[in-house]
Amino acid sequence: MTSSHDSEDGPHRPLLAGSPQQEAYGGAVAAGGRSATPPTPDRLERGGTFTRNLGALEAFGIVISIVIGSGVFTSPGSIDANVPSPGMALVTWLVGGVLAWTGASTLAELGTAIPGQGGVQPYLQYIFGDVFGFLAAWTWVVAVMPATLAILSIVFVESIFSAAGVTDQAGRIEHKLLSVFILVVISVANSISTKASTRLNNFFVLTKFVTISAIVLAGIVVVIVQVLSPSRDDVGGRDWFTRPWFGYRKSVTPGGGEIDWNDLGQWEIFGHYSAALYGALWAYSGWDKAIYISDELSAPERQLPLAINSALPVIIVCFITSNAAYYILLPWDVVSTTDSVAVTAITRLLGSAFGILSAVLICLVVAGSLLGNSFVAGRMAVAASHKAWLPGVFGLLGHVGTRVIYQDAPEDPSDWTRSPKTSRSDAPINAIILSTILSALYILFGNFRALLTFNGLGEYSFFFLTVLGAIILRYREPGLKRPYKPVLLVPAVFAVVSGFVVARGAIFAPVQAIVLVLVWALGLLFYWARKQWATVRAARRPHPD
Repeated sequence: MTSSHDSEDGPHRPLLAGSPQQEAYGGAVAAGGRSATPPTPDRLERGGTFTRNLGALEAFGIVISIVIGSGVFTSPGSIDANVPSPGMALVTWLVGGVLAWTGASTLAELGTAIPGQGGVQPYLQYIFGDVFGFLAAWTWVVAVMPATLAILSIVFVESIFSAAGVTDQAGRIEHKLLSVFILVVISVANSISTKASTRLNNFFVLTKFVTISAIVLAGIVVVIVQVLSPSRDDVGGRDWFTRPWFGYRKSVTPGGGEIDWNDLGQWEIFGHYSAALYGALWAYSGWDKAIYISDELSAPERQLPLAINSALPVIIVCFITSNAAYYILLPWDVVSTTDSVAVTAITRLLGSAFGILSAVLICLVVAGSLLGNSFVAGRMAVAASHKAWLPGVFGLLGHVGTRVIYQDAPEDPSDWTRSPKTSRSDAPINAIILSTILSALYILFGNFRALLTFNGLGEYSFFFLTVLGAIILRYREPGLKRPYKPVLLVPAVFAVVSGFVVARGAIFAPVQAIVLVLVWALGLLFYWARKQWATVRAARRPHPD
């Protein structure tokens, strides 16, 4: 039986449809985020839609560039401190990767069944209604993406200072201003054009693979040297060779204390495991970003699942092999005490000069992640603008300002068929400026750890709702065309894990949870005000007889 929401062109109306006034506010949008009716001049001024000029390779590169960022170089210490053995640390990395894969697969199902721009917002709007779609867009534009960009900018700058031996000055205004400068440079790079961004992104992807390959190769060399000469203890660590990988050992905390796992109860051990998994999920964050460009893929039904199901396994292998290399290159009691494990490992093995070189490479890796996140941040605002959830100025492509400049000036100003003046850039420049300003404020008034928790709470709240919605949709609309459909266990597992992540974050970080609730309350007020304004405008507009 075909669903009532299906059509030849695909789904285009939420299950909880709004009133006519809400339709005027949200806009009747056809598949792909485009207007279902000829655009009026004010709709045309809201900007265009993206060109479908990206393929599976570009989507693969964007996922790789975003996910392989600072996490694989900074999270190993916090994960190691919360597990009883290096073997369990590697298992945690594997579990975190598989969970990220389940989430990405579920979003791929929704992305091929419900076309649209803006990440999870069209799915939540389709399943639960306009308010949920708006809140997702609002949270990503105002909180999640600016916090992500702020975190990466801070990590970039701190990686430079860590290579110079400065590790405790992150709160200084000089560091914050330098982070803002890096953010602005990346934003300018993303404002050139979509093709320029993807080409630069490809360079950063290559840098990521080179950096991880160098770390893994160093580990392999140490293994070969120590196997051939077991008595040598001047190359790398020796613990990997002399101690059991899954045997309990006392974990050293960053503060210098120790955790004796034999003295802990099951509940305490579970608490440490959950903290380790939280760190792994942060390292894998960005797995959802391929869906942000689904409206720019030439064949999303085929390319989106292909990009996700090829990128995630590659990332999991990279993370596990690089972390195994850390345990080979360093004594095990060192891994948990450093936030720059890659730089520490290379410096200890090859000296300070190579440590500085590794820091430079890691900065390039972080820059690639920053570029990819900035790339999709603007697209979230564009999608929200096309729904009239944000002012139309943020939906313009290739222009800075509030109005489209037209090629011609027809006598009839209501002629919507006139063509906007072409621009060398097809980037959402106004939206990028918005995300840059918000991110700069997060940098200036926030700190790394607080932003990290705040970002995770915002993301996983809507990941939980989205995956839960995918499960509901399986039963509510079994006839919905799903070109890609993983087994039901996949979204079910991720729904449980994402719910756990949100609950744990709210319990252990109540301040960030309260701030997030305030962001939602402000968003609902903004939503109501714009809806009322749209209703007033619709009432004042003259109607044809």
